[in-house]
Amino acid sequence: MSKAPDNLVLMGIFGAAVGLKGEVRLKSYTAEPVDIAEYSPLLSRDGRNFTITSVREANEVVVVRVAGVSDRTAAEKLTNLELFVPRARLGDTEDEDEFFHADLIGLRAETGAGAVLGTVAALYDFGAGDMVEIRPPRGKPLVYPFTKAVVPVVDIAGGRIIVVPPNEIEGDAG
Repeated sequence: MSKAPDNLVLMGIFGAAVGLKGEVRLKSYTAEPVDIAEYSPLLSRDGRNFTITSVREANEVVVVRVAGVSDRTAAEKLTNLELFVPRARLGDTEDEDEFFHADLIGLRAETGAGAVLGTVAALYDFGAGDMVEIRPPRGKPLVYPFTKAVVPVVDIAGGRIIVVPPNEIEGDAG
């Protein structure tokens, strides 16, 4: 078994087994959940390949069949296993304001004046819009809305984002 390459993009995560014939739930992070099969074979962090042979929609997830998984016991062993593809397989985004998280993680975050705030550590979506977490050289992480107003510049080629921290809303004495 070989080790998975660096710069992987999380595409989905296996859930619970379904039935007795090896089907398994899969939480897909593709725009259309059933499209995850198009990225097959998918990789686990330990380098194993998983080829999706069939996919069907089921509420918030899809149910898939995986090559080599033919019974419930084998399907149960996949529970909570994350599935990735190398970033290079994804190509470019179609929209200039659309980014892969993998392309943003690690970028330098700075103000418009060039002051370094830290490094992009993560992006989150808690339901009210994307948030970007920035790890400063020292201190607690900073979390900002990932909007055009707060992050007006994303310069992947230059290795940076520009952040315009919003004014405080509560607790502003002035």
